[in-house]
Amino acid sequence: MLGRTYDRENCSVARTLEIVGERWSLLILRDAIFAGSTRFTEFQRQLGIAPNILASRLERFVAAGLMRTRRISEEHATHEYVLTDKGRDLQAVIIALTEWGDRWAAPQGPPIIYRHEGCGGRIRQHLGCDSCDAEPLGDQVGAQPGPGAPRA
Repeated sequence: MLGRTYDRENCSVARTLEIVGERWSLLILRDAIFAGSTRFTEFQRQLGIAPNILASRLERFVAAGLMRTRRISEEHATHEYVLTDKGRDLQAVIIALTEWGDRWAAPQGPPIIYRHEGCGGRIRQHLGCDSCDAEPLGDQVGAQPGPGAPRA
């Protein structure tokens, strides 16, 4: 059974879960990415999350480089949480999870649809082979050791 950390796992999924795998994490990031939330009070109001849990997650995101803090104004000591490029890169993960949820956990249909601001088209996440442009699924996708795998 996996513990709270995945130190023994040489796996990018496990390492990602170390940062964003807790219950509220992806919802906080979703609101930052898609709703433009930056302030503690915005996250708390939109999510109904306990302040101590929110503070812990935001501190972890800053420490991991997903967000940075920025003072709101010179007159106030308050600050906001701004996504970094590293944090914004989780957009594709959230869209992929949303599509899975739309298919398997939304009996009345998608509660939200992501659209391209430029043309209005629907945003979708898909797998594609970088050699032949095929969209492989299921047993057509294999895994093999990469450069970060331990030497046998």
